[in-house]
Amino acid sequence: MGMLKATLAETGNALVAVVAAKTPIQLVLALRGFDCTTQVIESVRAALAEFPAQPPDVVVIEHETGLDAFALTRSLRTFPELARTPILIVAAGEGRTERRAALQAGATDLMLKPVDTLDLQIRLRTLIELAAARRDGDRKNAAMNQQIERAVAEVSAREREIVRRLMLAAEFRDDQAGDHLTRVAGCAIAVAEGLGLSETDANDIALASTMHDIGKIGIADEILLKPGPLTDAEREEMKQHALRGYRMLHDSPSHLLQLASEIALTHHERWDGNGYPQGLKGEEIPLSGRIVAVADVFDALISARVYKPAWPVEQARAHLEAQAGTHFDPACVAAFVSRWEDIVALVQDRPATSHAA
Repeated sequence: MGMLKATLAETGNALVAVVAAKTPIQLVLALRGFDCTTQVIESVRAALAEFPAQPPDVVVIEHETGLDAFALTRSLRTFPELARTPILIVAAGEGRTERRAALQAGATDLMLKPVDTLDLQIRLRTLIELAAARRDGDRKNAAMNQQIERAVAEVSAREREIVRRLMLAAEFRDDQAGDHLTRVAGCAIAVAEGLGLSETDANDIALASTMHDIGKIGIADEILLKPGPLTDAEREEMKQHALRGYRMLHDSPSHLLQLASEIALTHHERWDGNGYPQGLKGEEIPLSGRIVAVADVFDALISARVYKPAWPVEQARAHLEAQAGTHFDPACVAAFVSRWEDIVALVQDRPATSHAA
């Protein structure tokens, strides 16, 4: 049967399956000499077993004693491979009742007995052409879907390349930024997955998080790299990086860059409403910003800076737990703690400092 189907596909010769309780001599004779290959099936069980695995181009079912064509049609329509296969029912009767039953069962056409050979051939030719058109449409749709998938993959790759380039820009201002961004991204994935987000959403937030401080490109070195405490004016200037990062990214049509702009704008907001730049509170803060706030502060705590030593990871964790419900979203902190072993492994693999242990 498999070889027969392959041959038919190559020659374009249609396979017409005729289902009847006994050999349908009249139908077989009517199809003799017609441009199709006829397959006779003499039981419902055989039809249900063979057709889903090797669907014919057209199915003709003779409704008679011992074979309920309408019930068989309903059964065939439950198989995805046969959902659109043209089905012609041949039945005796006055017409209206049988046509309604055929329509309700899902048949494509109904032909009343006695069978007229020419009428049968005309109808079959129409059904065969319908099947061929559907196959051609399916092939074109499959090809189009492949093209769309390739285009989406290319766009996604370009987006990620843009993100990597922006990460390099951040590293030009601070040679420790690369490791910081990597650890923040790893922590963001852990928190997102701990919250039950999908792998795709978690990965997007992690990648977008690497641009959370991109606005610092516009901060002067004497402020950004100052070894001592900042003045009030310098602190206000430093806070501008959240808005600047948002403005750099927000008008991009890229989903990833829009997500990055959201994170850049909101990762310094606080759960209690005392953050900046907008003073958002609770769930007013986008989830992405709440996630990255936890990841960013944790890594800042365990990293040595010119103005402070690094904290041990356990002390940094205790600080996050103490600040849950004030600085941080309690659910994000709980998710962070639930993935603690992964966090520790990340820090050990990409240590912030030799004292972070």
